[in-house]
Amino acid sequence: MTPDVAARAVGVIRGGRQVLDDISLIAPAGEITALTGPSGSGKSTLIACLAGLERVTTGEVLWGGDAIGPRTADLRHRCGLVLQGYGLVSLLSAAENVELVLQAQRLPRAEVRERAHDALAAVGLEHTGDHLVEQLSGGQQQRVALARAVVGRPEVLFADEPTAELDAGTRDRVLHVLLAEARRGAVVVLATHDRYVADVADTELVLEDGRVVV
Repeated sequence: MTPDVAARAVGVIRGGRQVLDDISLIAPAGEITALTGPSGSGKSTLIACLAGLERVTTGEVLWGGDAIGPRTADLRHRCGLVLQGYGLVSLLSAAENVELVLQAQRLPRAEVRERAHDALAAVGLEHTGDHLVEQLSGGQQQRVALARAVVGRPEVLFADEPTAELDAGTRDRVLHVLLAEARRGAVVVLATHDRYVADVADTELVLEDGRVVV
């Protein structure tokens, strides 16, 4: 069963500055939760905390009622991540970047190739699988990162500005993938400045100065 992801009175102090302050939320399985707010409001930091990438100063993050943190060993096998830096291996092709997730699961080679191709096709990149990442545009790299995040069928998907560099048509394709993940039963949490994307979400939390205001 996919766990709900929750924050309970989470605070983060970094360099003497309060980046997050008393954040509480529940992101249910099977739904999209959107984090919105101006730049610097704490959206990316909250994503990092919920994903177990950053340690909280106060409060706790829970998956299915169990507290998690940066040293929780099995998180990387349970979640997909689309971060603003994409985190792709530039000397590998788009397909090879996506396949890395499945290779870690020790799946048969034929299945790895098929699922990687299908994931790239879902984001409109079925014909660029053999292109090196460094040959791709920023928007294409963003979509490769999404394909990599969903190919392993994660319990939880975190996406930081997943449509930031995309035109309207490509944005709709990416939204279709995010909605499909939620329908599959995954927890989907995304940070966005895009009003269109936020309106598609089941729940929207507005952050300002590190606090939830709506």
